[in-house]
Amino acid sequence: MSGERAGIDVVTFGCRLNTYESEVMKREAEAAGLGELAGGAVIFNTCAVTGEAVRQARQAIRKARRENPAARIIVTGCAAQTDPAGFAGMEEVDLVLGNEEKLRAHNYRALPDFGVNDTEKARVNDIMSVTETASHMVDAIEGRARAFVQVQNGCDHRCTFCIIPYGRGNSRSVPMGAVVEQVKRLAGNGYREVVLSGVDMTSYGADLPGAPRLGRLVRTILRQVPDLDRLRLSSIDSIEADGDLMEAIATEPRLMPHLHLSLQAGDDMVLKRMKRRHLRDDSIRFCEDVRRLRPDIVFGADIIAGFPTETEAMFQNSLSIVEACGLTHLHVFPYSPREGTPAARMPQVARRTVKDRAARLREAGERAHRRHLEALAGTVQRVLVEREGLGRTEGFTLVALGEGEPGQIVTVRIAGHDGSRLVAEPLHAAAA
Repeated sequence: MSGERAGIDVVTFGCRLNTYESEVMKREAEAAGLGELAGGAVIFNTCAVTGEAVRQARQAIRKARRENPAARIIVTGCAAQTDPAGFAGMEEVDLVLGNEEKLRAHNYRALPDFGVNDTEKARVNDIMSVTETASHMVDAIEGRARAFVQVQNGCDHRCTFCIIPYGRGNSRSVPMGAVVEQVKRLAGNGYREVVLSGVDMTSYGADLPGAPRLGRLVRTILRQVPDLDRLRLSSIDSIEADGDLMEAIATEPRLMPHLHLSLQAGDDMVLKRMKRRHLRDDSIRFCEDVRRLRPDIVFGADIIAGFPTETEAMFQNSLSIVEACGLTHLHVFPYSPREGTPAARMPQVARRTVKDRAARLREAGERAHRRHLEALAGTVQRVLVEREGLGRTEGFTLVALGEGEPGQIVTVRIAGHDGSRLVAEPLHAAAA
């Protein structure tokens, strides 16, 4: 196999922003000639949000080397940005690139194959020195029925549990015209749904001339790209939702009725120790306000279980916010200390307790999700087909269905659910 050209394989971990960037990375790596190498190349776009995410990346890298002994292995993403020496020290790894470096073709030529000294294994600069986020145009997202567009990168906040700002740098926004142009391009290529993504999306625009907010961006996209059927937002920080965004939620049917909230906890003391900018009542009030504006809204949320100093009473407040906010799709993170963060130096909760609380949160989330599925029985839904037999409603609920090609939007009646997803039947079958 040593003389065989195996092309480029990009393995993506973590967030939707990574998914978008992986498409850019593959294009840039191809431009650098990596696809012509004997044995090809495997690029790992890693995530650092939890210690488990880093462990999984290391495990996948070792597996890739065993399965592809002749391939060049490149590691990048947030885990590589925050621990370049650790990944450079892995014998399986040929090159480590930072989050800014991974988006430029010339950095992929740093492989020994291109004549660069083998000791220059890590090319990771200070991410805090990056002050702009360029718009990297993509025509498609491989293997995806929906497309992701980066509108913002980095974060100016310093939550005590989070290492991501050290992987992504400070907040910087893509100019509005470039975002609109990218959405037009994707809609023109047949994408029916586009998802706006970023690290701290609701901080969008603060660094741009005139400081436009996320709501203005959303309304501008919908006005200037009339051919786009569905616009969706990835995770937002509800405390930063601006008036234009609330207006868009209330009046724009093409803005999907699904918001994923960065809540993290439901207890005020825990939120303060996390250095979050909202309190429990802020989250509840936001959900109530949005539900009045858009009764069909569906909420998801990130919640951390077992944050340092969390007592059982504090945890009960996080548990009860699932009901208080009417959450449907829950992402539960058992707290794990990230070296270099303030929370890692706080008094830790016993691991057994952390795991138990995470399990209880997941159970609460599953009960809430089941109620949501039951409430949709008998309704008519427009579903974007993701792959054969599966799609998502406008509220991002998974549906098993028997019609439609990936990328199509089909109208179905919900016959019931199987405990984890909706089960659809064609409208004509229901009428018969």
